[in-house]
Amino acid sequence: MIEFSLDLPICNTCGAQFGTTSPPKTCPVCDDPRQWVPPSGQSYTTLGALQTSEEKYHNVIEPDSNDADLYSVYTVPHFAIGQRAVLMVRDGGKANVLWDCISYIDSDTVDKITAMGGISAIFISHPHFYSSHVEWARAFGCKVYISSYDKQWVMRSSPDDQVFYDEDVVSVEDQAKADKLTIVRVGGHFPGSAVCLWKETHLLVADSIGIVLSGLGERERLPGTITFTFMWSYPNMIPLSPDAVFDIWKALKPFNFEIMHGGWADKVVKTDVKKRLLESCKIFVEKMGYTQHAVFEEEL
Repeated sequence: MIEFSLDLPICNTCGAQFGTTSPPKTCPVCDDPRQWVPPSGQSYTTLGALQTSEEKYHNVIEPDSNDADLYSVYTVPHFAIGQRAVLMVRDGGKANVLWDCISYIDSDTVDKITAMGGISAIFISHPHFYSSHVEWARAFGCKVYISSYDKQWVMRSSPDDQVFYDEDVVSVEDQAKADKLTIVRVGGHFPGSAVCLWKETHLLVADSIGIVLSGLGERERLPGTITFTFMWSYPNMIPLSPDAVFDIWKALKPFNFEIMHGGWADKVVKTDVKKRLLESCKIFVEKMGYTQHAVFEEEL
């Protein structure tokens, strides 16, 4: 039987779980200028309260229509930021990786994922999605990999479960050598913000690159229409600098990818993805008033 830490505080706004039963007055993740503290003030819950709530929280594990080995994992009803995690079933279930994490977990979730082969490793894109990653790591007996650039934002320290890496590119291969997975630090949103390239086809970007509404669907678009955005703060609408946007492009330029997946299941782009990424970088920089910048010299 899985033993969860049922009494540790979880921030109701960002979903971060804390390591002591007495949380700070204000959640450091939410009080950062990238986030917000609700007008009503900071509030916390616990995993125990969520598991017994009248809201009947539960996790949905939903197959992705673009790949039979890709699954969205998200909580219903919506909790905190409401992001999804992505389970990549690799090597027939022998080397599964969870990309990003969510706050809610229960025995039913563990049983279902265990039946799919469990989880061999967890990689998290950025601090807003750290959630209750220690609970997930312990439930599946795996490590959580986090960029050392963002170590200060870990609200629950657990050295036995966490691995902090310094590399800008981390390659993970399964025994079959078929489902290569590459973690690429692109920075911007946070210094350690990362994306995940899987099978050299799927690029999982979370909030490191934002997929906007005008980028969805297969229709033709007028010139100057953006597909992706690049924000230091999404809720407070603070953009990245042109140099930070250019750094994201430079980090991803060496790689090929065909489908881009956002932090929510309905944010997927499947047409001319790399071309549209570069176009979006240029549009973004131009609309900030820059007529001369190195990004405009870039070509595919």
